[in-house]
Formats: sequence, C-alpha cells, structure tokens
Amino acid sequence: MAPPQTPKTTDAARRGGDTAAIIGVAALAVCAIALIGSLVAGGAVTAQVIPGLPDPGSLTRWGLPVARNATALAGALTVGLLLLAAVLLPSDKGVLSDRATGYVRAASWAALVWAAAAAARLVFELSNILGRVPSDVVGNELTSYAGQIAEGRALMAVVLATTAVALFARTVSSAAGAMGLLAASVAALVPPALTGHAAASGNHELAVTGLALHLVAISVWVGGLAAVTYHGLVRSGGDAAEAVRRFSAVALWAYIGVAVSGAASALSRLYSLEQLLTTPYGLIMLAKIALFGVLGVIGRRHRRATVPRIAEGGGRALFARLAGVELVIMGAVMGLATTLSRTAPPEPDASDVDPATAVLGFPIPPPMSLQTLLTLWRPDLFFILGIAALGGLYAAGVVRLRRRGDAWPASRTVFWFLGLASMVAVLLSGFATYAMVLFSTHMLQHMAISMLTPILLVLGAPVTLALRAFKPAARRGDRGPREWITLFLQSRFSKVVTHPAVATALFVLGPYAVYFTPIFPALMNDHMGHLFMNVHFLLSGFLFYWTIIGVDPGPRKLPYLLRFVLLLATMGMHAFFGITIMMQSAPLAMDFYGQFDIPWSQDVAGDQYAGGGFAWAVGEIPTLLVTIMLMRQWARDEERTERRRERHSRRDGSDDADLDAYNAYLQELDRRSKNGG
Repeated sequence: MAPPQTPKTTDAARRGGDTAAIIGVAALAVCAIALIGSLVAGGAVTAQVIPGLPDPGSLTRWGLPVARNATALAGALTVGLLLLAAVLLPSDKGVLSDRATGYVRAASWAALVWAAAAAARLVFELSNILGRVPSDVVGNELTSYAGQIAEGRALMAVVLATTAVALFARTVSSAAGAMGLLAASVAALVPPALTGHAAASGNHELAVTGLALHLVAISVWVGGLAAVTYHGLVRSGGDAAEAVRRFSAVALWAYIGVAVSGAASALSRLYSLEQLLTTPYGLIMLAKIALFGVLGVIGRRHRRATVPRIAEGGGRALFARLAGVELVIMGAVMGLATTLSRTAPPEPDASDVDPATAVLGFPIPPPMSLQTLLTLWRPDLFFILGIAALGGLYAAGVVRLRRRGDAWPASRTVFWFLGLASMVAVLLSGFATYAMVLFSTHMLQHMAISMLTPILLVLGAPVTLALRAFKPAARRGDRGPREWITLFLQSRFSKVVTHPAVATALFVLGPYAVYFTPIFPALMNDHMGHLFMNVHFLLSGFLFYWTIIGVDPGPRKLPYLLRFVLLLATMGMHAFFGITIMMQSAPLAMDFYGQFDIPWSQDVAGDQYAGGGFAWAVGEIPTLLVTIMLMRQWARDEERTERRRERHSRRDGSDDADLDAYNAYLQELDRRSKNGG
C-alpha cells in the first residue's frame, strides 16, 4: 500500500513532476534536432528527381523518418514502463503494488501510440517504395504489402502485437502478467530488424542479430532510464532507491549489448575503415559512437556515486541532473539511429558479389579439409553471445558456490562446458560453413545439436546450479531470479512441455515435419528461419533428454522403466528417419541447394544419401551414452531408497521383517554358491 500523502510529500512530488516534464521535453527536442540535422546533412530528405522514376513527395520523405522515430520512442517507453513494474519495483507474493499497476496502465497508452506510429510507418514505407503519395497507396495495395511483402508483414506484426499489449495492459495486476507483457513488447521490437539494410547485408549472421540486439538493448536502456527517472523524481521512498539499484545492473548489461551490437553492425556494413570518414553512413555512425562514449562515462558516474547515495537516502538532485543529461543525449542517439536507418550503407565492390554470396553471405568454400574446417569460421552473433552468456553465467554460479563454501560436482561442470564446446564446433567453425552448402554436413550438424549437445548440457544441471547460486529475494514476498525460476518450473506451461508425450513428440516428429515438407527450403533460404531451425533442434533435444536423464528438479519424475521404453522407441524413430531420407527418389530442398554451383561436389543425390546414412548411424552413440547414464542413475536411486528405508526403520524402532528375511535368504544362497554347496 502506498504511504499517506502529506503536504510536504505532495509538494516534492509536484516539483519532481515538473522536473521530469522539463527533462522529457528537452530530450524530445534534442532528438528532433538531431533527426532533422542528420537527415538534411545526409541528404535523406532531399528530393532526388530522376527522369522516369516517380517521387513519393515531401510528406513521405519527412513523415517516414518521423514515424520511425516515434515507433522507436514509443516502443522504448512501453518496454521501460513494463520493466519498472515487473522487475524493478518489488511485488507482494506475485501481486503488483498500486504504483506498479499504474505504470502498467501507462504502458497501455504508450503501446497504443506505438501501434499508431507503426501503422503510419507502414503507409509511408509503401509510399516510399512505390514512389506515390500516401493517399494513393491506402487500399488493396496496402493490404497486399502488409500480407505478402516481408517488410510489410514485419510492421503488421508490430501493429498487432502492440495493440494486444495495449489491450491486456488494461487488466493485468500480477507480476507474472506484467512479465508476460514485457516479453511481448521486447518481441515486438524485433520484426523490423529482420528486413531492410540488415537483411540485405552480406554478413547476415552479424547484421540481423546485431540490429535486433541493438533495438532491444537500447530500448531497455532508454525506456528503463526514463521510467526510473520519473519514478525517482515523483515517487520518493524506499522503492525508488530499490528501483534505481536494480536498474543500475540492467543498464550495465544494456550498455554492453549496445556496444556489441554496434560493433557487429559496423563490421557487417562497412567494408573498410576509410568508409567511416568518407561516407554519410560512416559519419553518422561516428557521431553515434561519440555520444555512446559520453553515455558510458555518465553511466559509470551513476554506478560509482549516485546509486550508493540514493541507497543511503540522498543523492536525489545529483541523480536528476545526471539522468536528465543522459536522457537528452539518448534522445540525440535515437535521432541519429533513425537517420542511419534512412541512409544507404556503402555498397560492396560488384566484383566481390556472386549469387552464392548474395544468398549465404559468403562465397562457395573450397573442398573440405581439416585446414578449412579450422579456418573458415562462421561468426554467427546469436550463438556467439548465447554460448558466451551460458558459459559465463555457469562459471559465475560455480564460483559463487565455492566462495560460499558449498561443493559442486566437477563432473557437472565438465559436462556443461563440453556441451558448449560441441556447439562451438558445429555452429561456429568451418563445419557450420559447409553445413550451408552440403546436405550431409548439415545433417551431421543437426544430429550433433539435437542428440549430443543436449545430453551434455542436461548432465550439467544448470537449473540446480541457478537455484543454489541465486539468493532469495531480499524482501519477503518479492520475486527475484530464484523465485522466477521456481515459478516457471511449477507453471502449467512447464508441466505441459515436460510431459513425456509432448517432449517425445517434439523431439521425434520435428525432423519429419521439417525435412519432408516445403518448410525446409524456406527455412534454409532465410537467415532467421535457419536460426529458428537450429534453436528448435537444440531446445527439443534438451527438453527430451531432460525428461529422460535430467538431474534438475522438474514438475514430474518418470519411472526408470518408462524412460528406457521412451529412449528405445525414440531412437528407433530416428533411425527410420535416416532410412527414409536415403530412400528418397529426388533430392530434398532443391529450391535452396539448387542455387549453388559447387565444382568439387556435383552429386547432390549422393550427398543426400550420405546425410541419411549419418542420421541413421549417428544415433547409436547418444543411445549408448544415455543408456549408461540411466543405469547409473537407477542404481543410485535404489541405493538412496535403501538408505532411507534403513534410516526409517532405525528411527521407528521397527523392521520390515519379510524384506529383511528375504535379503538374509539371498545372502545365504550366495554364500553356499561360493562354497560349492
């Protein structure tokens, strides 16, 4: 419950509200100035009259960047308000406080503005493509664009998702509901990153993932800071200090995400360092880098000076000044970012682009050898960041337990990092490069990430480590990382997906649904589709083996005999899958593999036959490994059961006479057999 308002607190809140309004207006003004100045300097809004080509008009030239900027700002504000309500402010046994509920309602209005800005951007984008004024494209052409073209579908997805967030945010009052809205809002930031300059870039793995990460990180940073600043200025009290402290950790990770994604974008779109100084795209990027460095200095000042003073009950004025300056600079950064999206990146040398590079992002590799496997690495930013995060968090958890004096089995650590090493080997090395052009190598990659890597990761027991390493929430009834993990394990969703029928169906039927339908070539032709396919194989394998040999706590524990039956049935279905591929009369996914001319591998049917053979034979190794682990776990479980029975008997002073007599009988038989009786 909110504390009672006194005249003194009311005056402070009013002054804080006035200060917050001034900061907001200043940030928007600087954002507009940076947007207009960079658009004019970069020539993005200058009419370029080319004989024979239509002109969309000045309304579209100015309206499109304004709509893009409004979309980014409204999206950041929606994410920030939901982040404040769901994560930064304490809850009480899963129920939001009155203030947090108010921020969720405010996020509803921000999401509605976001949806309107995305709809306006949809119209302006089509106007810009067709070279016609906006009023002429509203109708059937707009419907076709929103339903059939990738850019239009992405924006339409944003409109639908943000409208849903705006509607549901009017009724949500639980922490879980606010967290779900936050996840939906973050997901709504991603679709525009899948089209445009990033999707057309030569290095898809860096460009697309880099832009998506950039949008998410900067929205969390900007929106979170705006929400926390308003709360700190208007709502004084202990929860304001706690919100600032929590956001400090979130902002640090967001800053790192912006830095990494910015570097990835520069590497994927600039072909030389000179282009930073000689092209409009490079100059705008340099301005962003300079402002980003200033933001880093301010953020460091926040962590070292402001946050400790606020925790002690002071530092409010210093926080207001630093946060205000930071928000104003962030406004300039977002204005430059919008201009950057309207500025064409440098074009590569036409002689360096071939049909294979346009599709894959790299030319056809030379014949496979040990040297090429070790040198032709594929820098997929998504898996680089994922593997680094999984390894770093696991190591930090082990170190925290050791410092606390708790033991953690070394075997689990070894299994975990062996699993990550296998991901590096098949998803980032030269192996991943050849998996894009050879079906046989792709099938080996699929078998590894779905049937070997998950086994190693499951045996690492990451959930158990997280539950032991994370501390309980400092405030009783609040939810920290440990409480959210426990809630997820006990959720209805977790109970459904860990049901043996569901987990087995996802693991077994997934390959059939992908490879024997038109889904396979469609996923291979699109970077995000290929990424989704690999993630699906990895997660479905992890989920299946978690139900079979998982040592982490889960919603249900299967009998060991049922686990053996599921394992044998599943491996039989995988073997049949490989045989089915070998028996295909025509090569699979020729819509994708038929695009490439590989001088050293012309037998597409033979390569597919080899891939089916790999799928048939490789399953024997995981089956043997899992069988050994199951037998060990079963034996240990029987030993623990026997020890519990003995302790129970001693504690109660009673014996299970029949069982003890039977055990004595077996021991006597064993003694007689050894003595020749």
